[in-house]
Amino acid sequence: MEFSISIICLLIAWISVHYLRFFLKRSPLNPKMLPPGPFPFPIIGNISKLGSKPHESLADLAKAYGPVFALELGCLTTVVISSVAMAKEVLQKHDVSFSNRMVIDATTALDHHQSSLVFLPPATKWRNMRRVCNSYVFSNNRLEASRKHRKRKVHQLLSHVKHCCKAGTTLNIGQVAFDTTLNILSNSFFSIDLADLRTNSGRGFKETMLGMMVVSGTPNIADFFPVLKVIDPQRIRHRTGIFFQKMITTFDAIIDERLQLRKHNNFVENKDVLDDLLCIVQGNNNELELSDLPHLLLDLFVAGTDTTSSTIEWAMTELLRNPKKLKKSQAELEEMLGRHNLMEEEDISRLPYLRAIIKETLRLHPPVPFLVPRRVDKDVELCGYIVPKDAQVLVNVWAMGRDPSIWENANLFEPERFLESHIDFKGNYFELIPFGAGRRMCPGLPLASRILHLILGSLIQSFNWKLDGEIAPNNMDMNDKFGFTMHKAQSLIAIPSHIF
Repeated sequence: MEFSISIICLLIAWISVHYLRFFLKRSPLNPKMLPPGPFPFPIIGNISKLGSKPHESLADLAKAYGPVFALELGCLTTVVISSVAMAKEVLQKHDVSFSNRMVIDATTALDHHQSSLVFLPPATKWRNMRRVCNSYVFSNNRLEASRKHRKRKVHQLLSHVKHCCKAGTTLNIGQVAFDTTLNILSNSFFSIDLADLRTNSGRGFKETMLGMMVVSGTPNIADFFPVLKVIDPQRIRHRTGIFFQKMITTFDAIIDERLQLRKHNNFVENKDVLDDLLCIVQGNNNELELSDLPHLLLDLFVAGTDTTSSTIEWAMTELLRNPKKLKKSQAELEEMLGRHNLMEEEDISRLPYLRAIIKETLRLHPPVPFLVPRRVDKDVELCGYIVPKDAQVLVNVWAMGRDPSIWENANLFEPERFLESHIDFKGNYFELIPFGAGRRMCPGLPLASRILHLILGSLIQSFNWKLDGEIAPNNMDMNDKFGFTMHKAQSLIAIPSHIF
């Protein structure tokens, strides 16, 4: 009996201390006052506020608590940024202080975080990897050299769609966009195809990547209570490790084969990205280690294929839901390029409505709704509040893209809003930052922009599209599936037909 009373007293004391700390953190008399936020429950804090779609839940909380607010997720203090002004403070004015990453437990599988361009701290190793990417993967010279690969793979996509037209079969838009993007990357990197549109062989790769994104994006108790990381209670790290291993095994095999070929006296370089990266590895300048290479490739292929194909699927979904806008884009393509001239990359600058469609899609459906979570290494003052050391910082670009104070008819798909606008998505205008901004901005943006416009423009230039079945455009399923990246909950299945 006395033991039970002691336990109850200790519990009451713990709760009292917990709530006293909460009030002190938010007291106007406290020089280190946290941003406002909802009242936390004992132990779990505000975890229940996340819901199944945290990007929407946190957007709703911003309406109540303002553009910068704090949550207590178990032991993890999380500060959420939901406005253009606050995003500019974090990603531009205080970029150095907010440039570290929050290493979630899922990414520690196979020690991926120790070789990941995405999750490494902004120190020497990260700078070396970033320099390698900027110089050998996404430089203008590399993108121009690989232009022929993109053109050839898009033409193969169009041939596949023509075959479907003749056969009267449907197309899974997300899958064919994924396969095409995967082959564009694999040809630029390895001079091989990793997918076959005819056999749908890229499905396994896509399922692996989608599974990895959904699992790693699932709210993880081990992140909220670090003491639980040792037991991985939701098996998130374990499942992520399985997905990581599948991809790394694929890349290891390709790298090993190339290394063996490079040993032959008569070896002729392919002049692809892998040859350049292996030259760096074998150059003994410590800029890139061989053991880091599969992890770097994992990052680049995940970011390059998953987000790009998802954006194309969302764009096609919005156009099929708004047939007049689809016709308007087709009319622009015919007027600017003629009826029988297939779109080329150099045509992108002459197609303002196509560019507006991509911007509007990224506004409504940013591929990574919170960008990649950041972490502060020390207390940082932000507009009169303190973001405490080790706090997680989320930038809710999904909420910013639907902010009615910035965008008229914010929830409607209206590409026309960008026709007379100078706003772009290259990190200069914080109204639209789906690829981030500042020093941790996505380095693959130049390639992603080319692929997005080329694939989408080619699909709508050459074919008419309608929904499979009896679904009316207004009744389309527009739900998303939350993960590290955001996908359509229900795949877009469409029927193509020849325009000419």
